[in-house]
Amino acid sequence: MLNLSSEGIKNKEAWENANIELPKFCYKKMVEETKANPTWVHFGSGNIFRGFIAALEQALLNSGKEKSGIVAVETYDYEIIDKIYTPFDNLSLQVIMKPDGSLKNSVIASIGESIAADTERKENWNRLNSIFKNPSLKMISFTITEKGYNLKSLSGDFSAEVAQDIKNGPANPSNVMSKVTSLLYTRFKAGKLPLAVVSMDNCSHNGEKLYASINTIATKWAENKLVEEEFVDYINDTTKVAFPWSMIDKITPRPSEIVEEKLTKLGLTNLSPIITSKHTYIAPFVNAEGPQYLVIEDSFPNGRPALEDAGVYFTNRETVERVERMKVCTCLNPLHTSMAVFGCILGYTLIADEMKDECISKLVNKIGYEEGMPVVTDPKILNPKDFIKEVIEVRLPNPFIPDTPQRIATDTSQKVGIRFGETIKEYVKRSDLDVTSLKYIPLVIAGWCRYLLSVDDEGKKFEISSDPLLGTLKDYLSEVELGKKYVKGSLKPILSNKSIFGLDLYEIGLGEKVENYFEEMIAGPKAVKNTLEKYLK
Repeated sequence: MLNLSSEGIKNKEAWENANIELPKFCYKKMVEETKANPTWVHFGSGNIFRGFIAALEQALLNSGKEKSGIVAVETYDYEIIDKIYTPFDNLSLQVIMKPDGSLKNSVIASIGESIAADTERKENWNRLNSIFKNPSLKMISFTITEKGYNLKSLSGDFSAEVAQDIKNGPANPSNVMSKVTSLLYTRFKAGKLPLAVVSMDNCSHNGEKLYASINTIATKWAENKLVEEEFVDYINDTTKVAFPWSMIDKITPRPSEIVEEKLTKLGLTNLSPIITSKHTYIAPFVNAEGPQYLVIEDSFPNGRPALEDAGVYFTNRETVERVERMKVCTCLNPLHTSMAVFGCILGYTLIADEMKDECISKLVNKIGYEEGMPVVTDPKILNPKDFIKEVIEVRLPNPFIPDTPQRIATDTSQKVGIRFGETIKEYVKRSDLDVTSLKYIPLVIAGWCRYLLSVDDEGKKFEISSDPLLGTLKDYLSEVELGKKYVKGSLKPILSNKSIFGLDLYEIGLGEKVENYFEEMIAGPKAVKNTLEKYLK
């Protein structure tokens, strides 16, 4: 039997016989070095971190280019640390799922320490503060999802949690952005030590969002005389604290039962996935696709690991923005969201199966190639046409990636403004493009509104994925029913909301078009499928 633990991986022959790649460095020495001289702290300990980012550091450790590992910090769901990290000595299994059904298995052992960023766990919080006082720390990075950077509610006011943190100061923060700002204050007090603060989240201008949140809290604390004005200067001094932008791309879906079965047959034990009380789906293994991309603005005031040797692209901010817009606004994320909302309504539970649906396959091609590609600026380091071709022909149809429309539909209100709003803005801005010519992006927006009714195309209720605006959005649609006459303007509170789309869809001539599509989709059972066929066949 194979035991995923620091002791268990010492039985090298057994792991090699199971064709599972082991780390090529001394795990014990790496842990000691990480605790003595931490260089990299990562916030957000979920699948994308373990299945991609931690594996990058492992490549450097394997080659001897790094001696210290990553400190993994969880800011939201502490059960991940308690049930997935601690019992397995911070080890995990990376399982690459190839299109032919074969698996490439590796033990990821690059995490030297894991910490729950819970201020009530005094030992953990004190440890985090001691790490931030250490001059050896070069970078902190984040995969906390886009909503993690949001300080305000839909009304535009600070959330209750953030408002309380602003009032209380850095001593006992609750919100993740307040916690990070507090830790940066610790670093400031330790001698204004330099640091790169790197968002690796899958959202537009991620570094800017991260900076804005931290700077807002720091400024409020200074205004309330809870910190020195010089702390705000420190946050804004790019020779001390940098907020590089990045673009990340790798699909790491929920744990697959098929993968668990295959690993169990190899002799691995105790691998069952868990669902935490905060609805995180996670296991001691991470199943992921092979293709992966990480592009980072090269701005690191205290140096950085040589991640380019692990396949990371380092470049300038303009190029990062172009790559990110290519992916987030055109070549992948809008396609995913399109498939998510319609997949849920049409009863699909696997993204790969949706690609066999003629209408959905045509829809993603139309949104990507026809409506998105005209506004893409070639970033040069990656070719947009090659990228989208790989997405549509290799990545989305991979039947062994257990990715679901239900997972991707999570937090859609936080995504539509970037995944579709940015392309719409470009059409508005450019004289050679006509925003009212858009057909398929408005069709998806109508599909999202139809999805919010939580009734599938057969007329049966289904559960909507979590979304911070779900209650508000459902209230707006409370008078809308499948099969009942649509009252014009019912979608106006949603479609005119600039905080959702980045603009008012009525002001640019798309609001009525979305409403018309929506009206067709609520005509009765099968109306969504009929509407898709009408516009795509």
